[in-house]
Amino acid sequence: MTCAIFLELLAREASPVEFEAPLLEARAAGAPPEELAELERTKLAALRVRTLLERRARREAELSALFDTASDLAGLRDLDAVLEAIVRRARRLLHADISYMTLNDDERGDTFMRVTDGSVSAAFRALRLPMGAGLGGLVAQTATPYTSADYPEDERFHHLSFIDSAVKEEGLVAILGVPMRLGGRVIGVLYAANRSARPFVQEEVTLLGSLAAHAAIAIDNARLLEETRAALDELSSANKLIQARSAAVERAAQAHDRMTALVVRGGGVEDVAAVVTDVLGGALVVLDAEGRRLAALGEAGDLNEADIEAAATASRSLGRTVQRGGLWVTSMAAGAEVLGTLVLRTADDMPDPDQRILERAALVTALLLLFRRSVAEAEGRVRGELLNDLLAGRADREALRDRAKLVGVDLTAPHILVVARHNGDRQRAAFWATSHAALRQGLVAARGDEVILLLPGTSPGPEARQVARDLSAALGVPATAGAAGPLDTPTDIAPAHREAERCAEALLSLGRSGDGASSDELGFVGLLVGDGRDVPAFLSSALGPVLAYDERRGTALIQTLETYFAAGCSLSRAAERLHIHVNTVTQRLDRVAQLLGEDWQSPDRSLELQLALRLNRLRAAL
Repeated sequence: MTCAIFLELLAREASPVEFEAPLLEARAAGAPPEELAELERTKLAALRVRTLLERRARREAELSALFDTASDLAGLRDLDAVLEAIVRRARRLLHADISYMTLNDDERGDTFMRVTDGSVSAAFRALRLPMGAGLGGLVAQTATPYTSADYPEDERFHHLSFIDSAVKEEGLVAILGVPMRLGGRVIGVLYAANRSARPFVQEEVTLLGSLAAHAAIAIDNARLLEETRAALDELSSANKLIQARSAAVERAAQAHDRMTALVVRGGGVEDVAAVVTDVLGGALVVLDAEGRRLAALGEAGDLNEADIEAAATASRSLGRTVQRGGLWVTSMAAGAEVLGTLVLRTADDMPDPDQRILERAALVTALLLLFRRSVAEAEGRVRGELLNDLLAGRADREALRDRAKLVGVDLTAPHILVVARHNGDRQRAAFWATSHAALRQGLVAARGDEVILLLPGTSPGPEARQVARDLSAALGVPATAGAAGPLDTPTDIAPAHREAERCAEALLSLGRSGDGASSDELGFVGLLVGDGRDVPAFLSSALGPVLAYDERRGTALIQTLETYFAAGCSLSRAAERLHIHVNTVTQRLDRVAQLLGEDWQSPDRSLELQLALRLNRLRAAL
């Protein structure tokens, strides 16, 4: 028998006991001692080679496992999956019955079960170990590997009943634990354990330590990945916020540019409102200082004046936009002067940048109102000075016409002169009149509670009524307007002014406050207020003797006549109203008959006398 038989045994990876067969066969065949000694040496060498091959195979498997673990770490997606793979490989490579991992809890000061492989006990899988207690607690505390071939009987460790109970329930006897380090800090322990007593060799301790190092790296990588993800989420959120803020700033800048352009090109309040609704949506109402609407875009619905006023007051106090339900209210002011209010109705909530847009719109609107008022005041002064010169007859016609052309007024065209009386705010009345005259290409002058307008047109009555309506609405109190015209030359303006004044006064005397009319529309009153009417001659013809008698004697025949006609020609009612006896009324009327003639009560004479009496009263009032 040759030594080649041992090579065949090595080639087919035979078990150690099979290497004894060639030596036994040689002895049975009676081989000489020299041959037996050679076979013994060859057998021992073959067994050493076999042991070396087994060791290298095991090392190869260990290196492969470590390589696989490193690959898992490189493609880390799920920390639990990587840790489970590490524990499973530790169990397989060390041929252990169970492997598991605990992690340190810095807040609670202990170490808890994180992953197990091969465990059958629920209590064991939920175990938490105090630092220094049991084998695992000691490893976690000291950062040193510990092994025990028979843990329940090993007195090197601090045994706690609940730990020993869980270990007994799991059936563990031999335990190996190695620390998982990150730098100089222990973050947990990796274990391999058997349910029978056996020692763990140094190679197994080293292998488990390598897997523990990979586990620590996996945990740290997962922490860094989580922090990176969290940082990316924060960056993404910050980026979205920055984009939203940037968009809001860009929108605010565009709105500001559009409103600025409106001011530059002479836009009005309506144009600013259009920009606001285009940018912010909803419906916008612009109110003046008295709560009247200057402009409205969209359906804002009914507005509660008290609520809007309270919100506007709060807006001025806080210096920002105020919300009232679905309304956003911001006040317009210049210093201490309140100019008005912007009210935006929108179904959406308004972020701060959009509120700033509304506040910027309020500022631009306030500037437009101030600018418009300044222009109106300046133009009003020019138009007022020109109209005052026309009323006074100052300067020559050509100079007046040239001045009128500079403000867009053609004095060669027909005009109406309107005088409006009011008891409202004089500044507001002057502002309205100036705006109205500029719009109609006319002239205006304000004198106390009276505004005078020279407007192009040929219909004095309708013009007077329009002025009365519009001025009354602007002031909130009745305005009464009298008109005269049409006027063809500047020299007609002064007498027309006197006629329009008398017409307005007549309307007030007749109790027609808030109305407008021309002298031609006042009926018989027009005889008194119109120029060119010989009212004194008419009164002298109709009532001259009675007026003269009252003046000489100090009697009250005119008063008696007025009361008599007002009482329906009833002597008793006239006496009652005059607080005198019926006989006295009769005596006075007899005296009237002597002065005017016996036919003074005939229908024609009676109508003439009543008209004369009314004119006489109006003339006294004027």
